[in-house]
Amino acid sequence: MSQLKTTSDDILRCARSLIVTGGYNGFSYADIAEVVGIRKASIHHHFPSKVDLVRTLVARYREEAEAAVVEVERHHPEPADQLVAYTGYWRACIADGTRPFCVCALLASEMPALPPEIMAEVRAYFRLFSAWLTSVMQRGARQGSIVLSGTAGAEAEVFMATVHGAMLSARAYGEPTVFAAVTQPLIDRLVPARR
Repeated sequence: MSQLKTTSDDILRCARSLIVTGGYNGFSYADIAEVVGIRKASIHHHFPSKVDLVRTLVARYREEAEAAVVEVERHHPEPADQLVAYTGYWRACIADGTRPFCVCALLASEMPALPPEIMAEVRAYFRLFSAWLTSVMQRGARQGSIVLSGTAGAEAEVFMATVHGAMLSARAYGEPTVFAAVTQPLIDRLVPARR
């Protein structure tokens, strides 16, 4: 059964695209109205303020991420394979341009300028991934498939920072292959059996 596409979904999709290209302060309701083909008043009907819009967008983005984690674990039961699948997902998205950058990573770079409600949602996203990656590192270390240099929590933070930094480098150089060039050495260190 296909999901019905709604005006609020169109608004959120447009806002997401505009954030990825220009950041939180890089778009207005007028920009969304032009792209979606509706009046600004219609946007305000769905999302009374930009804070409401972006907070909803980030909350949904986190829900999508939670669902993606479940799918990664379902299709890749081994912890080492989960790390590879996660970086592979972003490598493919960056290469084909479908999702060239993580919305929450981009918003995190703007934290000092974000409203508190949005900061809370962005932090919740990072906590979600930190907890998941920590559990992946712990399980992999117990099984012997992942080699840790520090604690599982520290390795999870390094992994997350490396993935997000690789996105930034690929964007800065305008070269999608930079993502793999940055993340592959980390995978090779954590999962030496994959070399």
